[in-house]
Amino acid sequence: MDSFSALIRTASHEQHVEAETSTFMSDPLGGRLDVEAYARYTEQLWFVYEALEAGAERLASDPVAGPFVRPELFRLAALERDLTHLRGPEWRAGLSALPATRAYADRVAECARAWPAGYIAHHYTRYLGDLSGGQIIRDRAEKTWGFTRKGDGVRFYVFEEIANPAAFKRSYRELLDEVRADDLEKQRIVAECKRAFALNTGVFRALGEEFPLSA
Repeated sequence: MDSFSALIRTASHEQHVEAETSTFMSDPLGGRLDVEAYARYTEQLWFVYEALEAGAERLASDPVAGPFVRPELFRLAALERDLTHLRGPEWRAGLSALPATRAYADRVAECARAWPAGYIAHHYTRYLGDLSGGQIIRDRAEKTWGFTRKGDGVRFYVFEEIANPAAFKRSYRELLDEVRADDLEKQRIVAECKRAFALNTGVFRALGEEFPLSA
């Protein structure tokens, strides 16, 4: 029988690929859209991570979600430094969520508040994805717009407190395999992972509409 971590990875593979290959993700990072599109994307990430991390302290003692609350993963402070670099010190004044982003953040907040196992699904799709595929975004952003690896603008993608990402991801998958949930609840978590990827893809789609490529 496959482990729970393998089940999640396999079940959400199609949505994962769709998100990674979305038009918006390929265009700005390939140099076809300017840094404004990247800044707008970073703004949307702030709303999602604010929802993820606002509920983290309350969930730290939860028997199901608690083991996943790892401060070394937290991204909100890094996002805020990036936004200061991209938008200036008054970046909060112009911050706005796309409707798709609001739907995503609201769902994360709902799970954090009422369904700890569902929170795990969003935690997994965001943090493990950013620790893995996010490095590709960081490298492209550095090359496209001249950001430095440790510099502002790409701090979101630099997990300075995780010395060995491969080992960390192995330990994270072990946590998934040990999650305190029966088979039915695990199936609900898998379904929520798929929903998380769909919500994320919806944000990319909305950004693609806001930043269409000229013919």
